[in-house]
Amino acid sequence: MSLRITFRAARWDSMSANSASVCLLLLFLTCVSSSAAEAQKLTVKPDRGTTFSISDTQGRGCKVCSGNECDTSLLLKGDTSVSLDFQCSKPQDVFTVEINRSIECTASSCNGHIIQAEYGSLPLMSFNRKFTWNLKASAANAVKIDFSKTGLRQIDPSERCPDRHSYTLWAIQTTGIVTVGKYCTGGPVISAQLLKLGSFSLDIPAGQQLQNGMFDVSAGEEIKSLAKVSLKLPKGSSYADLLSPNYPDSFPDDDVMEWHFEVPNEHKTDIQFLNLTQPSCQKKEAAMEYQMEGKWKWASVLQLQEEQPLRKRGNFTMILRNCEMDRSRAGSPGLSLSIRVSSSNPSSPELCKVDLGQVEDFAIYIEKLRPDSDCEMKMNSVTKEKIEVTSSSELSFLDCHSEDIRVTARRVIACRRLRDCPKAPVRLTLPALPSCLPASLSSITWDLRPPTHGTVELTSPTGPLKQSLPGQPCNDSISIKVDEDEENTIGHFCPHGAIQKIQIHTNMTVTLSTMGSKALKTSYKNVLDACFKEEISERYIFTVSSKKDTPVLLATPGWPKGMKPYATVSWIVSVPEEMEAHVMFANLSQPKCSNRHTNIRVRRLSCLEEHYSRREDEEAESEIVVPGTFYLNMSNCMAEKGDFSVITKVTLRESENLLLAIILSVVAALLVVFVIVLVVVCVVIRKKKKKLSHQVSIYNPNGTIFLPGQTNFPKTREDNESHVYTTIEDTLVYTHLLRKGKEIGVYGESDQPCRGHTDSQKPLVSRDSGASDMETGVYHPFRYSSGQAPPLPVRPPSHPLVDNEIYQKKDQDEEEDSPNLGPRLEPEGGN
Repeated sequence: MSLRITFRAARWDSMSANSASVCLLLLFLTCVSSSAAEAQKLTVKPDRGTTFSISDTQGRGCKVCSGNECDTSLLLKGDTSVSLDFQCSKPQDVFTVEINRSIECTASSCNGHIIQAEYGSLPLMSFNRKFTWNLKASAANAVKIDFSKTGLRQIDPSERCPDRHSYTLWAIQTTGIVTVGKYCTGGPVISAQLLKLGSFSLDIPAGQQLQNGMFDVSAGEEIKSLAKVSLKLPKGSSYADLLSPNYPDSFPDDDVMEWHFEVPNEHKTDIQFLNLTQPSCQKKEAAMEYQMEGKWKWASVLQLQEEQPLRKRGNFTMILRNCEMDRSRAGSPGLSLSIRVSSSNPSSPELCKVDLGQVEDFAIYIEKLRPDSDCEMKMNSVTKEKIEVTSSSELSFLDCHSEDIRVTARRVIACRRLRDCPKAPVRLTLPALPSCLPASLSSITWDLRPPTHGTVELTSPTGPLKQSLPGQPCNDSISIKVDEDEENTIGHFCPHGAIQKIQIHTNMTVTLSTMGSKALKTSYKNVLDACFKEEISERYIFTVSSKKDTPVLLATPGWPKGMKPYATVSWIVSVPEEMEAHVMFANLSQPKCSNRHTNIRVRRLSCLEEHYSRREDEEAESEIVVPGTFYLNMSNCMAEKGDFSVITKVTLRESENLLLAIILSVVAALLVVFVIVLVVVCVVIRKKKKKLSHQVSIYNPNGTIFLPGQTNFPKTREDNESHVYTTIEDTLVYTHLLRKGKEIGVYGESDQPCRGHTDSQKPLVSRDSGASDMETGVYHPFRYSSGQAPPLPVRPPSHPLVDNEIYQKKDQDEEEDSPNLGPRLEPEGGN
């Protein structure tokens, strides 16, 4: 190539070309060739305590070599120079360089800070570089990074920073690495604390020069979240956007993230959720907790779908808590959240117009709680410490915090005659107050005033109520206080109990409030219904319907104070069939009466007589059992000393009589089954014995056998089964002997056919013959045909056939006179 260039230069010289141009061209080509060669081979020297990691993130198969070792990734440590040789034309498009340093902190100090320096990576500036500082804290503290010199602002993971310097904060947990957030310089984030382990990284694109800078690292607090990010909002109007960890992916399961805000004086903050994805929870609920600082500290926990705090003043901490998510469900997205925190400084009072025509005739009361606060309230341009809005008015608030004032509402519902009272139930609902008020509604009161001979009846459309008592606390967020003329408290109630109805024969007030300092929410709408009805016999009547084995506590009105003199109260307790109520009188306090007596009476609904009755001068039983629905009535006397107050415990259980009846029925059924089984067993055994018993028969030479005790006439052969034999023993087979006897003239022909035999036949006896004509010991010829044999009696095999009398002779002389029959033959097949 150089020869060709020289040749051209010679030609240009002969053509009177400028020799200086030729030299410049040769110098340019030499520089380009040198630069191309240097792109393939570099020399780097990492600083002490720094690790270089060069890796192929594209997976293109390009290799980097150090000495004789070549691979798609390379790890360099120490402070010695290393020559790198890349086996591709454009390695900067393939490889990414990460420079790592470690910082460890004790309980009081750390061994270094985050310093933005090249650390010997300047030869690799043409590559995408990532500077990472690994942070480790002691077990008791977090590690804290200070960004107050420059400030950071959180951005979406897909955004880029204007200066092309992007910072990322990581929290390292046992369950994995969590991305706390991605940040750019210039924002309200002044510090971040990581629990135990974490890392902070800076990404710089290829060709970008690193800006010098430093972030101080120190030992942090003892935190309970994976990270705590602190923000300082500037004066004037501003906002800060925050993202949940791992955004847009799900926040870690059952984890906690914390943000702390420093708000300038006289500034208010509003919190809005811009993008919210709710998780499917197995345990707990995802929620945001707010902890307010200042003179009046308070905390509240709100579900993510609820309205978040608005116009709050002072420093505060915001804590995001995730639930134990159910990720097994199809399409379960997990938790992701985008938050905007806005801050402003109102330079003029905030105006608020209240139109009572839109709040259902409620009177609104606004009270300043702290006289020394900077809150200034005005109604129609007049400064006031207490405001009672009874008509449409214009209000103004300056420097009023939600903790500085209290907002309540009140409504009166009354009728003079029963026919003028509302026929339908009156729903006790919350008014729709204007949102311009600096605080939410804290309580609401209804004054219910029935006619002289009328009664107010309260029911809950959401379910029965329960009385707040020791051993039966209200775990709900709302409390319903029922008063009599605002002087005597009848009781405190809350949802999820056994009291279905409350009837009071006097003026009463119902106050709805929340437990603690929380504000009433719109979800508490229509808590109670009120009806005006006719007069009742007692001053108070409670209708109770409890569940099996669930104790219900019922206290006298005004407990723990005593009942009013001469006041009466009744509880109608519903007891289902086949159950009974166990009633115990606990915390019983009896007075000394100056007039009349106190009484505790129990009467069943189906009976006129009293089931139980005691006065103050009689000893009360510890427990009574009432089988069925009953009235529990208590009345007070005029007390000379002491008070009359009782807590009654009612528990429904299975009736003991029912249990006894069930047990007796089961026993009777078992006895019947036992008797039936016994009868069946006896019958079966008797039948078996009958079959197994040996039958005795008598042989009749006239051709019939019968069993003793059977007197039936013999059946014909067609009617019986005499010709059917179950078995034939070999020892009884002798019919061939009869045939031989005929042949030699011993047996004669029978002129009667064989009738066979049955077990029930009687002997066949001639009418002309009697018992005296029968000869014994003398053989008579059979009256059967020669081809048949007479039936034989059943004999045991041990009894030889030759012993039968039909073969025996009267004496020896007759045997000598008888014809010679030849030798005696044994039956075939005999023993």
